[in-house]
Amino acid sequence: MLELEHGFRVVDIATRLPPADGSGGPRRRTITADRLEREMHQAGITKAIVFPPTRRDGSYLAPNNGVARRSVDRPFAAFARINGTETPGRKATGRLHNALSRREDHHTSPDDVEKYAYDDRFHGFVLDPAVDDYPDEEVLAALEAVGLPVIVRGGVKAPPETLAETLLERSFPVVVGRFGGHPLNRELMDEMIDLLDEYDDCYLETSFVRYREQLERALLEHPDRVLFGSGAPACHPNVAVMEILTLDVSEDMLRRAFSKNACRVIDALAPDADT
Repeated sequence: MLELEHGFRVVDIATRLPPADGSGGPRRRTITADRLEREMHQAGITKAIVFPPTRRDGSYLAPNNGVARRSVDRPFAAFARINGTETPGRKATGRLHNALSRREDHHTSPDDVEKYAYDDRFHGFVLDPAVDDYPDEEVLAALEAVGLPVIVRGGVKAPPETLAETLLERSFPVVVGRFGGHPLNRELMDEMIDLLDEYDDCYLETSFVRYREQLERALLEHPDRVLFGSGAPACHPNVAVMEILTLDVSEDMLRRAFSKNACRVIDALAPDADT
């Protein structure tokens, strides 16, 4: 087992779990919950945050419930995927869209946020702005009221500047996936690392970053703000763990990235993963 070789306990905050076995979707690696659990165990991952894949139409209620159900009796902690109606930016077209947009049945409502937050099956939220858009003001206020962490997929379609305008000013922890630079945009990753100086409740997650320079810079400059994410099942967890292990940083920084930081930010991880 990789855990015995590297000696670290690892928690993973970026794992996609399809709501039903075998439903990985087009061009996505199909994986069952049992197989995912085995692969996590082999990589030395003691607990993983899991959430359903994005979908362009329809409610996330059923996929969220499916992920929560399949997390029972496994080392998984379910996050609820949410969506919104808002388009970011100050252009006239965006302002007009937001003024005319209305929440429909498939959009996440403030009541949905409260239900997820007080359901002991869920421990936070996930948002992919490129697909899900951004929550409106009422939903953001509900997220602030419950105070659970939000994992947001950053990248070209959700750049650091936009995330700062829409989410980072809020009073809940925000974990920006892929260092804010998906797909493999070094400039955006560097901008996101710079923003850590301005926002105390902002964190970065490592899945699909691939660049040693940006990973090492973030760990050296902000050792308490980097959280390990494998990106499984699209990336095998063994590969993701080894990418972090090969970084030229101290053992203490690795330990923080692999478990301590996530345990501090996400309560559901602390009992099993704090080392």
